[in-house]
Amino acid sequence: MQIAVIAEMAPAKAFIPIIQRLEADIIGLTHGHGVRELLAEYCTEIHSIGESRGGGASKRSNLKIASLVIGDILKVIRSLSGRRIDLLLSCGNAGDVRKGIAASKILGIPSMHIEQDIYNPIEMIAYANLITVPSDRYKNFVTEKYGLNNVKVIGGYPMASYVDGINLKEPDTIKKSYGLDEFIVLALGGDLRGEDIPYLIKTVGKLDKEVLIVPFRFDAEYVRNIVSSPRLKVLDGFVDLLSLMNASSGVIYAAGMGITIEVGVLGVPAIKIAGFHKKHASIDLAGELDIPVVELEAIPGVIDNLKRPKGSWLVEAGEKAVSNVVSLINNFDSEKSGISGFGSFRRIWNARKEFR
Repeated sequence: MQIAVIAEMAPAKAFIPIIQRLEADIIGLTHGHGVRELLAEYCTEIHSIGESRGGGASKRSNLKIASLVIGDILKVIRSLSGRRIDLLLSCGNAGDVRKGIAASKILGIPSMHIEQDIYNPIEMIAYANLITVPSDRYKNFVTEKYGLNNVKVIGGYPMASYVDGINLKEPDTIKKSYGLDEFIVLALGGDLRGEDIPYLIKTVGKLDKEVLIVPFRFDAEYVRNIVSSPRLKVLDGFVDLLSLMNASSGVIYAAGMGITIEVGVLGVPAIKIAGFHKKHASIDLAGELDIPVVELEAIPGVIDNLKRPKGSWLVEAGEKAVSNVVSLINNFDSEKSGISGFGSFRRIWNARKEFR
């Protein structure tokens, strides 16, 4: 069996425990920084199909974005053409999923999508042959709201299995490398807009704490130019975020399912910034884990009273989810159904307007 996986950072972590249990050649299609390094040892070959279009102080025009997306779809097509791919796996709700499923339809490759966002999926999952969700509650939601008719429940988040099995660097090693005895991590993900960054940096700069900032979807130099406090340090390039968070005394993050699952499994005290996604599966999960979800101005009032999240259940559920996904892949021909099609595509497209 030959399987292509298309991934940004968090979905790549979800794929790894699944790949490890498959008897298949894996072609990795990477999207964004650090994904190649993460997937390299698990893939027969790896191809880059572009970068995320999010993050930064300025926005590209729709025409420019469209031309870049089309170019990335062509990269996917070139990477997969003539290789007799049996299945394309996607996960997440970013542009990589749109490009991957679009290319798979052009090439006649069946696709399976692991959905975690639920409320704000990418519209192209309407053309996947199979979609998985974590729970019956979420299956009912996507079936009723989006008209998706090919949905399977897997009972958890595969990424939790990956996080539980990772070899972390010793906290003392991390602290020594940064010359700090104690610090918090600030992760700038997709739940922030560029105009939010100055206020957030100013707010965190007043906390009287050492802060290591991981820019993620924002240009490090852009963020660095905003920082005025010597207690805030902006990190460059790919970082071992899991080890960094595990060594920290707390995490402030403006991101979705990925970091929510990670801090839950690691048991690191955390604050999730509410951001502009007011309804999001990661907000549901944060509530289940007892992670406060707060507006920017509320951070100082909660930072000193954080508790470890209640995340022990995530690992067991994650193991179950991995087993269920592997079973679906191995029995894909009998499990798949017809695509949901344009009606679902349109319903998701219209719903996504709420999140823009």
